[in-house]
This record gives sequence, C-alpha cells and structure tokens, in this order.
Amino acid sequence: MTIRELLDRTGWKNDNPDLDLSRNITGGYAGDLLSWVMGRGQPGQAWITVQVHRNIIAVAALREFSCIIIADGASVPEDLVAKAEEENIVILESGMPVYETAVTLSKLL
Repeated sequence: MTIRELLDRTGWKNDNPDLDLSRNITGGYAGDLLSWVMGRGQPGQAWITVQVHRNIIAVAALREFSCIIIADGASVPEDLVAKAEEENIVILESGMPVYETAVTLSKLL
C-alpha cells in the first residue's frame, strides 16, 4: 500500500501534500521512546507516535520510515512540518488514539 492509498482509505490529514505519496508502506511501528524506535523500526514502516518534536524527523530519516503518523490528536507544530519537508518525510495525522491508528493501519495492510 502506498501513502496515497492509505490517505484515500482513511481520510487522515496530510501535513506535507507536496511530498512523494507513492512510497510503499511495508508495515507499522508504534512507539514514543526514540532510542527504542531507532533500534527496532524497519525501513518502509509507517511510524505511529504522539511525539511532535524535531527529533522524530531524524529518527524517521535514519530508519527510512515511509511516513510518520501522529496519533491521539497531538498538535503538529509548523516547524516540525517544515523540517519534515526538508528531509522528505511525510507526516500524517490520524486524530485517533495510537491503538486505533495501529489497528486501522494493520487492517489495511
């Protein structure tokens, strides 16, 4: 499934509409402890988190995640969106709790 297909099926918000949405999503990873995610996340996964500080962009780039999904209504600041665009990292907002976001993603993959 591509990021575009995920957006079409969920209606989640895309904070970076000008970035490449054709990247494949191979799985999902949910976690908020950055060092834990860095050690366990796999390339191509969609990362589900409530973290909204700039360090998540570095982790997503390092692990080569397909995108970041911000869950639970966490407010995404503009500087995070700008940094994500610099690094070509797509940020989505589900608005749902982490568990429901993960279940939704899992059912679609």
